Amino acid sequence: MATQYEITGTTAKHIAASVERAVAEGSLAPGAPLPPVRRLADDLGVSPGTAATAYKELRQRGIVVTRGRGGTVVAPAPAVASRRPPRVPEGLRDLAGGHPDPRLLPGLVPPSRLSPGLVPPSRLSPGLVPPSRLSPGARSHRSTPRLARLEDAVRAWLGSDGVPVEHVTFAHGALDLIGRLLSVELRPGDAVAMEDPGYHHLLDLVTALGLRMIPVAVDDEGVSPEAVRAALRAGARALVCSPRAQNPYGGSFSAERQEALLGVLREHPEVLVVENDHASAVADAPLRTLTEAGLSRWVHVRTVSKFLGTDLRWAAAACDPITLGRHDGRLLLTSGWVSHLLQETVYGLLGDESTRALVARAEETYAVRRNALVRELGDRSIEAHGASGMNVWVPVRDESAVVNGLRSYGWWVAAGARFRLSAGPGVRITAAELEPAEAARLASDFAGVLGESEATYGG
Repeated sequence: MATQYEITGTTAKHIAASVERAVAEGSLAPGAPLPPVRRLADDLGVSPGTAATAYKELRQRGIVVTRGRGGTVVAPAPAVASRRPPRVPEGLRDLAGGHPDPRLLPGLVPPSRLSPGLVPPSRLSPGLVPPSRLSPGARSHRSTPRLARLEDAVRAWLGSDGVPVEHVTFAHGALDLIGRLLSVELRPGDAVAMEDPGYHHLLDLVTALGLRMIPVAVDDEGVSPEAVRAALRAGARALVCSPRAQNPYGGSFSAERQEALLGVLREHPEVLVVENDHASAVADAPLRTLTEAGLSRWVHVRTVSKFLGTDLRWAAAACDPITLGRHDGRLLLTSGWVSHLLQETVYGLLGDESTRALVARAEETYAVRRNALVRELGDRSIEAHGASGMNVWVPVRDESAVVNGLRSYGWWVAAGARFRLSAGPGVRITAAELEPAEAARLASDFAGVLGESEATYGG
């Protein structure tokens, strides 16, 4: 066999389960080749059709991928494996996580209840949610899943940016909502147009749902209209994109790009457009939404984890009535509703004056830090992209050489492989906690690493 792991089973179901178990346990690593269908059938004494059915099931569940003449291999991020980012080596400055600066997040609990060192006491705002308002007695959460006052706040928040807000709903974060919608709207094997490079957790989620991804190139203005048109003509039934603070590239829709994309989408009214505005209040860019022209199928998703707290797993969404019904119908059958305690917390923070001031300060600070890094890299003739948000994308020739080279200087950045489908190599640097003076040192070290890499490859 092409792999040391011995696949077992005499039915398609049992063969698929054997492979899935090996992937989950680590016996079959990402990229590991599986035997050709006929060889596997001969080894197990089953028909080629049975082996082919097993592989088809594994493909639909996002566990393996087929690469033409390259055969069938374990998926780079198999749906049954927990792919966590590499642990940050001790003593290195972590610029790989994509997280906000904890000093620019409001506090929710008294100092004695905080994990040491996360948020200084001066940032705490205890008591935003009075105890008397925390779930007073029993009530039917299923009949009133959303707090009316938070709905009103969400309508004002999204509506001020031009998003239609007749129909709104809540979820346990953007990934929760997007995953639920795609599982309702699509079936295994259907295609989704995805940003490339794009947010790695979203890429993993789509794979786990057994959906096919069609890469859509991005630049400083967001997704390419030509690439979107090609993906939709190739059969994509949904488009997932970010209107600003695109992760990891940092692109933000310009007015021209917005109009061009709407022109493409009007040609495909049946396609579900998922707009993920994950950074919103700290994106440092205006929202140019794809929902304002009244597309028939759309959803605008907005979370608060980047500016209110990384542990506040809550998202608001505005959408068309069909999408609302399908999402809420599935939500009702699972968790039923988003915790009213969480809703009260979010409502208290959104309306708190000191929190609003802190969020405004965070947006300005992130812009200064991101722009400083892009400028310092540019001064050293290093191409870098970061028009909005917290991250900077730097195209490189060899990701491993750059990551390891910067590690020797004390920096830890994210290799671009987990963000890419077919895009060229690069690294992502989170600038949320990087002071401008530090950006100059990082850029200088980056230039040194590139020089060493070119010498290694002979210029």
